[in-house]
Amino acid sequence: MNSIDLKGRRAIVTGGAQGLGRAIAERLQASGAHVYVWDVDPAAMAEAGADWPADGPAGWIEVDVADPGSVEAALAETLRRAGGIDILVNNAGISGPNMPTWEYAVDDWRQVIDIDLTGPFLVSRAVVPQMKEAGWGRIVNIASVAGKEGNPNAPAYSAAKGGLIALTKSMGKELVGSGVMVNCVAPAAVKTRIFDQMTEAHIDLMLSKIPMGRFGLPQEIAALVVWLCSEDCSFSTGAVFDLSGGRATY
Repeated sequence: MNSIDLKGRRAIVTGGAQGLGRAIAERLQASGAHVYVWDVDPAAMAEAGADWPADGPAGWIEVDVADPGSVEAALAETLRRAGGIDILVNNAGISGPNMPTWEYAVDDWRQVIDIDLTGPFLVSRAVVPQMKEAGWGRIVNIASVAGKEGNPNAPAYSAAKGGLIALTKSMGKELVGSGVMVNCVAPAAVKTRIFDQMTEAHIDLMLSKIPMGRFGLPQEIAALVVWLCSEDCSFSTGAVFDLSGGRATY
């Protein structure tokens, strides 16, 4: 594992108790950051804490990223413990059901949009002011190649991730000159528990689109995310970084 120096940096990872979020949180911690895991699932946090490498994150905070009040309370608690926030990784998300747009339930649509798009907006909206005041910050949004191409039978997920890419570009431009960089990564499918929400047919379809013939590994995505959180990332903002095994075409 290549070394990236994040010693003393204070980081929030939403949805950090499992899957891709956990891999990112662990890599941030291994790089010296003090990591605060925000997650909606206390059972998942307890399970992760039982076998977390080293001493575990600096804090476990229960939060619903789609609820403005919950986000504000979680931020207040994090700031009380950490004194500031240098890094935010907006990772929390769900895939939603797999079906055509005209069969998609409105409640399912709203849930996916609320968590996958409104969630990063709410958390970023809460965190950015103190990053601006400090004059330094790194925000990384976990988007998806689905947000660039539109996966069939995943209209809400594709729309949310497309919106997150656009939000990244908007925020990146807004924060130029502030010391705060905002970027996103757009992975192809990474096999985590989110696959439990998908049909086998949809999983097979995603795999068929990847020229390398395999799914990504959480650790591969975490490696890029951690670089984007570092001082070495000094001229990239509002950018989209693909991790797609050759799938992405633009």
